[in-house]
Amino acid sequence: MQNARRNSLVLAALLAVPFVAAAAPATYKVDTDHTFPSLEFAHMGISIWRGKFDRTSGTIVLDREKKTGTVDLAIDPASINFGLKSMYAHATGEDWFDVAKYPTATYKGTIRFTGDKPSAVDGTLVFRGVTTPVPLTINLFGCVPHPMLKKEQCGADASGEVNWGQFGMKHSEYAKGDAGKVTLRIQVEALKQD
Repeated sequence: MQNARRNSLVLAALLAVPFVAAAAPATYKVDTDHTFPSLEFAHMGISIWRGKFDRTSGTIVLDREKKTGTVDLAIDPASINFGLKSMYAHATGEDWFDVAKYPTATYKGTIRFTGDKPSAVDGTLVFRGVTTPVPLTINLFGCVPHPMLKKEQCGADASGEVNWGQFGMKHSEYAKGDAGKVTLRIQVEALKQD
């Protein structure tokens, strides 16, 4: 009788302990005011041209327990900004980005961790209707409480490389061999969703 009572008390104590749920993956909405994919490439071998895309949206999912995550971004090619009107007209025309025919570029990938931090993305870029693998290295990553919104804000700086020749661009100077190399640099910030 005493053993049965002791067992009942132990069982009741165990049932009173709340189950600790596994941490769920967290979804972050890209902050369009603080996210600017940019590119840089050689111009006639004498200087480096740089431009940034002013409109990017999407979501990032982080599963810190499993040390993985996903990236899903949409970039507006027509928002390219070189700081020069004539360059803009050329870049958005059919020889280059052809934004009338290809109004959206996307990047989707899987995040890899090193230790507790994201360190790389194995992703695929769709640009000018061409799909190509584009791995990114995450050079900087961090999260802080947003001072006004009181939610977690995460940010990263990432980089990778493509070649204009992969996308069928018609301007020969920028589509052959080393002359077609483009360095991608992506600054991104994203706000955790409820």
